[in-house]
Amino acid sequence: MTFEKIEINQADDGAVRLLQVTDPHLFASERTELLGVNTYRSFSAVIDAIAKDQSNFDYVLSTGDLSQDHTEESYRRFADVVSLLNKPCFYLPGNHDQQQHMQRLPEWGLLPQKHLVSELWQVIMLDTQVSGKPHGMLAEAELARLEAALKAHPEKYVLIVMHHHTVPVGCKWLDQHDVKNAQDFFSIIDGYPKVRGVLCGHVHQNFEFQRGKLAVFASPSTCIQFLPLSAAFALDHQQPGWRYIKLCRDGSISTRVRRLPDKSFLPDPKSKGY
Repeated sequence: MTFEKIEINQADDGAVRLLQVTDPHLFASERTELLGVNTYRSFSAVIDAIAKDQSNFDYVLSTGDLSQDHTEESYRRFADVVSLLNKPCFYLPGNHDQQQHMQRLPEWGLLPQKHLVSELWQVIMLDTQVSGKPHGMLAEAELARLEAALKAHPEKYVLIVMHHHTVPVGCKWLDQHDVKNAQDFFSIIDGYPKVRGVLCGHVHQNFEFQRGKLAVFASPSTCIQFLPLSAAFALDHQQPGWRYIKLCRDGSISTRVRRLPDKSFLPDPKSKGY
């Protein structure tokens, strides 16, 4: 996992404006469905809606599960579609991804760096993948990289980005698949008061939680949605979505979720899991 630092620009008002798209679960074929939703069509519809929206953003963060079938073709489809936004795109692996095939993403225009630094903010992207497992874990090397980045820029505000969630979202079945050593993560960041946000994917729903001064966010998938506060696996009829994030000059984070129109993509109600 490349942890090379890259400088990113901020707007005249000092803010960094980001777009998060997450969990597209693409296949090699454009026709394949996941639980009744054609993931290529839903992802393409989301990117088209973003392109037509009037909201400003300068960088794209894709927070994992780009592929469902682990094929090189699925990653090429992701790169081709997200390129329509004509913005730099950074990415992370999710539990469904095959990192061997993700290695070609830079050839197709995506950026592999995981440490994004502006004048006032730094964005630290962490790999939580445990190969072959649905849950997440931050390896010792990732925790060391995190602390090294925090120590290198103690004057900057911080947004940390990963695939898996670090706090319970209230779905009993889904909270089994969180970051298993989240306490090690919090033990580090609690010593750095300028860490202001943690952003993830994985949970296929809008989730916002305040942990002291730390804002924790998870976002809708660009395909299927999981029903919030469900004990067992259940799908929601909420539509595919995305998140805008504004990292402000004063260290605050402004964010909002947008979705496709109602009934654009409806999952199979008989689905029991995947």
